[in-house]
Amino acid sequence: MIASIEINCQTYRIDPNEWFDISISLDFAGAQPNAFGVESATANVCEAGSLIGDTRRGGSCNFEEYRFITHCNGTHTESVGHITRKRIFLLDSLKDVFFPATLISVAPENAALTNDTYPVDLNESDSMITRKAIENALENAGKDWLDGLIVRTLPNDDGKKTRRYAESFPPFFSLEAMRFIKNRGVKHLLVDLPSLDRTDDEGQLAAHRIFWNVAPGSFEIDDTSFVSDTITELIFVPDAVLDGAYLVNLQIAPFVADAAPSRPILFKVVK
Repeated sequence: MIASIEINCQTYRIDPNEWFDISISLDFAGAQPNAFGVESATANVCEAGSLIGDTRRGGSCNFEEYRFITHCNGTHTESVGHITRKRIFLLDSLKDVFFPATLISVAPENAALTNDTYPVDLNESDSMITRKAIENALENAGKDWLDGLIVRTLPNDDGKKTRRYAESFPPFFSLEAMRFIKNRGVKHLLVDLPSLDRTDDEGQLAAHRIFWNVAPGSFEIDDTSFVSDTITELIFVPDAVLDGAYLVNLQIAPFVADAAPSRPILFKVVK
């Protein structure tokens, strides 16, 4: 089956049977990604008197209590409520269940070798995703396919599925790169990193604030803030998924919270 979609009066074809899941499965009993050194996600059998939620222990069915931190234990999508005093929920913010997007692959650069900036002192081990890297990768991208931007960092390997990022600082976006992304009209940014920002950024979250147009240091939104835009972190895009245009179905858990576990699905555009 081939489906047709129309974007800005242009018709494209999508194969609903050819799709790619770029979320990271959360294995409660095994290796899993971890940001900021938090406790691992866990699953524990529920017990109440003689009632045991484990068929292996004589229970009639399985039911468990799951403990995890949305922002740290796996693929998740967040709203501007992540950085505001006002509780703004992802369920209210995300309006685009489907959106056209472009997948790019970029190599972060040593921060000392670029003119791009970040608002805290950096060290020789820091690496940044620069404006030039994003600009070059998007050189041939169609404007109809930039509601969403999916960024795969290089090198790319399966270790991203279980990496504990507290053991070394991952790359982050420069201020110039984030401004360029927003100037291109990107509403939904998906990255294979634990954060857009440097792990230790003195609490500034400067890249997040640029993305949502929230003033530096502010915890308030105004009429110019991008309250319907979303950030999805800790994805994994296998090498077999080629750079280019996709239709994204962003599936989220219906949590009344600033963020929720998510499952981005990419549908290939058929020429």
